[in-house]
Amino acid sequence: MAMHDYFEIDPRLETLAEQAEKNCSSFFSRTDRIARHNAAKVLHAFTKNKVSETCFTLSTGYGYGDFGRETLDRVWADVFGTEDALVRHNFVSGTHALSVALFGLLRPEDELVFVTGTPYDTLHEVIGFSGKAGNGSLKDFGIKTKIIPLTPEGKPDIPEIQKNLSGAKMAYIQRSRGYSLRTAFTIDELKHLCSSIREVNPKIIIFVDNCYGEFVEEVEPSAVGADILVGSMIKNPGGGIARTGGYIAGNANLVELCAYRLTCVGLGKEVGCTLGMNRELFQGLYLAPDIVANALKTTAFAAELFTLLGFSCSPEANAVKGDIVTAIELNSPENVIAFCQGIQKGSPVDAYVTPEPWDMPGYENQVIMAAGAFTNGASIELSADAPLRPPYAVWLQGGISWNSGRISILLAAQELLRKKLISL
Repeated sequence: MAMHDYFEIDPRLETLAEQAEKNCSSFFSRTDRIARHNAAKVLHAFTKNKVSETCFTLSTGYGYGDFGRETLDRVWADVFGTEDALVRHNFVSGTHALSVALFGLLRPEDELVFVTGTPYDTLHEVIGFSGKAGNGSLKDFGIKTKIIPLTPEGKPDIPEIQKNLSGAKMAYIQRSRGYSLRTAFTIDELKHLCSSIREVNPKIIIFVDNCYGEFVEEVEPSAVGADILVGSMIKNPGGGIARTGGYIAGNANLVELCAYRLTCVGLGKEVGCTLGMNRELFQGLYLAPDIVANALKTTAFAAELFTLLGFSCSPEANAVKGDIVTAIELNSPENVIAFCQGIQKGSPVDAYVTPEPWDMPGYENQVIMAAGAFTNGASIELSADAPLRPPYAVWLQGGISWNSGRISILLAAQELLRKKLISL
């Protein structure tokens, strides 16, 4: 049976999809090579650290001596090329892990410099850019901040960054784009940025929000100068298996300070029961290189298909990627809503639901999200979201299954065609 026996997709779209897939062939080959390298790296870390059935044993209470928790941290540090790691299901989101790391490392009167422009919306209240005074933001604790805007081309403004780092405690790099149209930063770009920062402030902490970027390339930002990496387990490194959690990885002294913030000073990483969560954190990491490859193929295919349909996409399908996100400029709120509703129709969970824009906590505009995922909010699973504001772009990420993801992208295009928002 053919795909059209299961889903109503215009044959002209299927023909266009075949051309899009053919156009992506070189990117697909490159992605498979990266996945093979990263799979070897992960497997080596598992065997080196003697991962065993004992690592999956449930612990309760204080969690003293949780062998699996300790082994997972060592495996993670090896995979990410760092001295230490703090991998916990206790992190409720990437924003939570970022907040713990920022509060763990910064002290009153320290200066924090955002060298890649304004950070993602959900951090604004954490930093004190918005929200009520006295809520406990970094600003409330006397931590000073500077934002160095990106160049018009969406790149770090190196001369301006170097002018503003004297005396700063931390340089904050957001690898992914957030709701902007700049591309995510590649490892080569991060290497140049980190070395430029070190030239003027050798002791500064280089902090990387690594969300959406794990396993996209053969090495992580720690290999090119970053001191601390932070991310979410329901994105790339959880491999579609982890149901919650996050990680902080980097220099051992910095990870220890972050652990003191997560638990309490003096206890840090020595406590924290795992409640049987270790198994899925290990398994998710093991699967992550292949799952990320599927996500990259899905979003590259989407970029090429919608480029053929006449829309601007960033990054282009065959470009070197810094994360798993593709932005598609759909030019109108109607197009954005139709696209997201089409993605929802191609989801394995809640496909019958019709997403609509709503006032989502932490965001300044109404947001529409399509995400029929096995884990609520898991960005490694195929999802699409957008704030309803110009330029009316949708941010597409994930896809744990390339073949199913391909169908979902076609259903998004079909929804625009059905509503007569595009023509063929």
